[in-house]
Amino acid sequence: MSQLKVKAGKHVYKAIKDGSFNLNSISTYFGAATGPRWLLASGFDQAMLKGGYLGRSRAVSLIGASAGAWRFAAWTQPQALQSYQRLLDGYVNTRYSRKDTPQSVLEKFRDLIDDYLEDDALPFALNNKKYRLAIITARARHLVAFDTKFIQRIGLAACFLFNLLSRNNIYLFAERVVFYDGSKPPFFCLAPGYRGSYVRLNQINFKHAVMASGAIPLVVAGVKNIYGARRGTYRDGGLIDYHLAHQFAAQPNETVLFFHHQERIIPGWLDKCLKKRTPDAETLGNVLMVYPSESFIEKLPNKKIPEREDFLTFIDDQETRIQNWRKVVELAAPLGEEFLELVESGKIKSMVKKL
Repeated sequence: MSQLKVKAGKHVYKAIKDGSFNLNSISTYFGAATGPRWLLASGFDQAMLKGGYLGRSRAVSLIGASAGAWRFAAWTQPQALQSYQRLLDGYVNTRYSRKDTPQSVLEKFRDLIDDYLEDDALPFALNNKKYRLAIITARARHLVAFDTKFIQRIGLAACFLFNLLSRNNIYLFAERVVFYDGSKPPFFCLAPGYRGSYVRLNQINFKHAVMASGAIPLVVAGVKNIYGARRGTYRDGGLIDYHLAHQFAAQPNETVLFFHHQERIIPGWLDKCLKKRTPDAETLGNVLMVYPSESFIEKLPNKKIPEREDFLTFIDDQETRIQNWRKVVELAAPLGEEFLELVESGKIKSMVKKL
């Protein structure tokens, strides 16, 4: 029984069914803001990196928010696999306590980022021939920008209520800011209807953008006044773009690869309770989504995917959390090879379903 499930938007589904799909059609690899759930993607990512399957015929956009941005920043390094492994080890093994504050958690993030992203390697990352990094952040507005937890909570509560009425109301409380590498912003930033701004990555703002993209409201302090961008407090990109919410492909024959932890796609962080709020068919038309099967999830510790709540559940038992997460990484290791086998053997044609 396969450990993976595969769904595809209309353009990719047609290509797979008629046998014309290949990995060279992938123009974008998207990484969602998933918190510790990204550990499920670790084997998939490393298989793709090790074999150099992406970016063979053209540079591929690596677009991510939060955990997705952290993953892909490692891809751009000169020794990408080693960098990715340092991220993986550091993320799993970093310990937290009840004494931690949003500022102290941010400092731990800073140490982790400094460990897996070396300053001397940033020029290479910014001139990478295979990969173009784009980091999605949220520039907080009004009460959501405050550091004081009480005030920030009021701002987020208001944001939640306004978001119930319309997803567009999120922009009253946060501005989408995409930090990008390359001669021009990624396609989705230039498409009609895009709301937000974009800033070119450089050696000064690279790490700050990565750090800001994972700065979860209330839990992690925001990153202030990132170089090259408007002054303000920058927070987790998932606040606006939680999972997949944009059409990233510029052409119908381009594929957007998306390794996800579940079947459901949620546009924004505050949309989790809104089952009817999903991306439209056009947004999904070029997407190839790969995610673990129910049988795979059954094998995980406690039969559950790692989640942010684990930090609190095991706050007094860090060893158990670390052991559980290491086991998840171990079990997820073959998922990339399994996907590649499905593509190379043609079995993907019989198992793909419409997204």
